[in-house]
Amino acid sequence: MIDMEKMEKKVNQSVFSLVEGDITQETTDAIVNAANSGLMGGGGVDGAIHRAGGPEILEECKKIRAKIGQLPAGQAVITTAGNMKARFVIHTVGPIWHGGDKNEPEILASCYLESLKIAIANGCRSISFPSISTGAYGYPLNLAAPVAVNAIMNSLIETYCYIPLVIRFVLFNSSVFDAYAEAVRSNAAIQAGKVSDKHQRQGY
Repeated sequence: MIDMEKMEKKVNQSVFSLVEGDITQETTDAIVNAANSGLMGGGGVDGAIHRAGGPEILEECKKIRAKIGQLPAGQAVITTAGNMKARFVIHTVGPIWHGGDKNEPEILASCYLESLKIAIANGCRSISFPSISTGAYGYPLNLAAPVAVNAIMNSLIETYCYIPLVIRFVLFNSSVFDAYAEAVRSNAAIQAGKVSDKHQRQGY
């Protein structure tokens, strides 16, 4: 058992939190996969989810690929979670970083919003996100974290204010956690006092 930091906030009817951990171990209704456009698995979070979930995920991805071809960046699709505790995996393709002038922030925000939208449409009320595009796709962590936090926080305040949701960002190490925690502290809605704060040390 080690101490692991957790940041949690109440947003209207929902609970928004940051945790360090392994997204494949999440028990939320859905987990989000930072997929590639081919939907055939890969490295990082994508590979870990396919390994943990087993071949059933890949089989469903192949069926989706046969219908739509490659999944465009910023869009999302849903499959079973296979052997994992979650019910579903939502696959979304983040932007590759090209310096910030190729609509990267808009595409990245769309990843989070489209994933949340498809989760709610499929009856999910809890969802876990990784840090999308900050690995092999090269999106700078200090720039990606505010886009992710602002997109989700604003949607909880404005779009899904009457739906009780549990939104978790599951971040794989302390440096990623710290970047997202700073983005939460900098969020304008939070600073305006529109959400309540709970910051604690959590034992795992």
